[in-house]
Amino acid sequence: MLAGTKVPVRVWTDPYGIEPQAAQQLRNISQLPWVEGVAVMPDVHYGKGATVGSVIAMRQAVSPAAVGVDIGCGMSAVRTSLTAADLPDDLGPLRSAIEAAIPVGFAQRDTAINPRRVRGLDQRGWDAFWAGFTGLDDRVSRLEHRAHHQMGTLGGGNHFIEVCVEQGGPDDGQVWLMLHSGSRNIGKELAERHMAVARGLPHNDGLPDRDLAVFLAGTPQMDAYRHDLWWAQEYARRNRAVMMAVLCDVVRQHLPQATYGEPISCHHNYVAEETYGGVDVLVTRKGAIRAGAGDLGIIPGSMGTGSYIVRGRGNPDAYCSASHGAGRRMSRAQAKRTFTTDDLVAQTAGVECRKDVGVVDEIPGAYKDIGEVMDQQQDLVEVVARLKQVVCVKG
Repeated sequence: MLAGTKVPVRVWTDPYGIEPQAAQQLRNISQLPWVEGVAVMPDVHYGKGATVGSVIAMRQAVSPAAVGVDIGCGMSAVRTSLTAADLPDDLGPLRSAIEAAIPVGFAQRDTAINPRRVRGLDQRGWDAFWAGFTGLDDRVSRLEHRAHHQMGTLGGGNHFIEVCVEQGGPDDGQVWLMLHSGSRNIGKELAERHMAVARGLPHNDGLPDRDLAVFLAGTPQMDAYRHDLWWAQEYARRNRAVMMAVLCDVVRQHLPQATYGEPISCHHNYVAEETYGGVDVLVTRKGAIRAGAGDLGIIPGSMGTGSYIVRGRGNPDAYCSASHGAGRRMSRAQAKRTFTTDDLVAQTAGVECRKDVGVVDEIPGAYKDIGEVMDQQQDLVEVVARLKQVVCVKG
């Protein structure tokens, strides 16, 4: 438990190891009159408004900052029929082919994706989904062209596409494909507009942090936010589905024998309606995945350390959640001051990836130890597979 809080704030890490700014954020969150409780994941770190790695249960209210600006950001992974022995010695051409097929960073597609032309993509619901754009906040109407052209694109920051090899266990050497992305610019624009509206509502006067402003159930502002939120979460899910289908096709072009299992997909910046102890709550997971009993999830480390496929244990004390990754231990600016490209080369040895100054802020040393993070949440998830990347594409 974290000391100095108004409601239970349960912590799955050393509470004294939480950076002071993040600890104060958690105390601020606990002061909100609508909060039922908070669960703090082992990858916790400071964020805008609400802490990254926090799970917040609220009664009849939701804080947009507790979701974050990349609404619906999350992970997808699929197990292939390939083994490490099937992969070529030189993985450079495969990485180049992935980068050619899936725009990264600020790039978008020259021509909007046609779902019917994407091999292996679920064709259901696309027309209805895009029709929903007209019901979004009027202030984002100018972004429809961009939203279409960013569908099936990666973005930058900590977003990535990887080819991974399973390590240990009966399936040692099995190849997986994995990616991390969200709702691109449209989700960010929607989030920022609603956060600005929330800050101006009179019931949020006197909050310990104005960025924690909430919408209340039964109000038009809450209805508008939840409408746009659900759409953005679906945009993020479909964005990852498009990229995964394209990625599978790229790998199949290089290795025609490849076949694929059922994809695993999970949000880690989102809202869900759930019930705990007979109380209906709106749960915001900002940097956390749902880990209900039997739920499959994905917990990545960094671009040189590997990732985990997990199965949830359904721990209600954590609101059936687990960490969304290793979590940063230093800011991007600090990482750039601390590390060099030589450090990046050393820490990503054996991984086919960018090793230039543009991704130094994503160096493994800027992140917490994923092994320690996993050890701290053994009562939240069980490990299904440990993966180590051999190709990593960054924006």
